[in-house]
Amino acid sequence: MLAYQHAYHAGNFADVHKHLGLRRLVQAMMGKSSAISFVDTHAGRGLYPLAAAETQKLGEYHQGVERLWQRRRGLSADSPIGEWLAALATLQAGAELSRYPGSPWWLGSALRPQDRLTLFELHPAEHRHLVDQAFSAESAVQRRHADGLKGLSKLVPVSTPRLCVLIDPSYERKAEYEEVAETLRQVSRKVRHAVVLVWYPLLPADRHRRMLETLRAAGVPKLWRSELQIREPIADRGMYGSGLLVMNPPWQLDRELDQVFSALAPMLAEGATHRSEWWTGEA
Repeated sequence: MLAYQHAYHAGNFADVHKHLGLRRLVQAMMGKSSAISFVDTHAGRGLYPLAAAETQKLGEYHQGVERLWQRRRGLSADSPIGEWLAALATLQAGAELSRYPGSPWWLGSALRPQDRLTLFELHPAEHRHLVDQAFSAESAVQRRHADGLKGLSKLVPVSTPRLCVLIDPSYERKAEYEEVAETLRQVSRKVRHAVVLVWYPLLPADRHRRMLETLRAAGVPKLWRSELQIREPIADRGMYGSGLLVMNPPWQLDRELDQVFSALAPMLAEGATHRSEWWTGEA
């Protein structure tokens, strides 16, 4: 059943963690001139007005992007967080925070003439919103109303020298953890040097641990993980943190992101922490 709509959660702390990491990853990959195929397996709408009824219902952005926005004048524009906020500011109509971009915007706004972007979205209503979102490099963007994990498996290998993928499901179905692990295993076999960013929630049931162990047992190499914990896990209290898993991160990106996320954590919540490690090494 396709029930999940990200508008209810747009701009929350997990979005900040994910999209800040995604932007730094893309920027690191742009250091080389060779063409990149970007793939977003769960694109969503692309852009979220914060005044929308869905977003206002939970108001999760108040504990996420809004906390950073309120501190932006005290941050250097040269710092990763300051630069990320400056990019976010280009989307606003004025000085107020009114819109939050999903991953299609963070990817699409970085495209060079030689790059390509494929956006998968299976939810019919979300895909209709995505179709309405414009991109400056429109000819380089493909929107596909399809299952992103299955679509990615069919898409690889790609025609460009490099591949960068964001895998970001809702994980409302328990099986999605296993499906993500299997997809990552397939991609690593078909495109050895593919760079893949996987987001996962930290929930009291800790189902993400099985996904991680599956990937380790399968021998998927060069996996670095980052976990941002906002509070202690409490049963029936929902997501207590956000996780990122990066396959084949560009050189030194692990060190940079560890520093960035360690600085980010206390900006989002008192007592919030960040930890990172190499989950698997070289093959």
